[in-house]
Amino acid sequence: MEITKTVEGGKVIFFIEGWLDTQTAPELGDALSQLDEGVTQLEFDLASLEYISSAGIRQIVSAYKKMGGNLTLRNVSPEVREVLRLTGTDKRLTIV
Repeated sequence: MEITKTVEGGKVIFFIEGWLDTQTAPELGDALSQLDEGVTQLEFDLASLEYISSAGIRQIVSAYKKMGGNLTLRNVSPEVREVLRLTGTDKRLTIV
């Protein structure tokens, strides 16, 4: 997995590529723990995310809680969207 971060004022965008699974989810957790307190909005661009496991979903839900709901998922593939739907996660998150 590769994570690229872009900062636009109080908004941070993470571009996530590859697999977000048990082995790579801690890497996302580390990136999230380093967010500045001034961040008011978080966005995950998942255009290049090929696979997500429950560990990856946990990191996304954790980020959602940390941001008080100010989290958006963009460019979600049909496969990843289906996993989010099956777990019910899609009902809590903003997916565009």
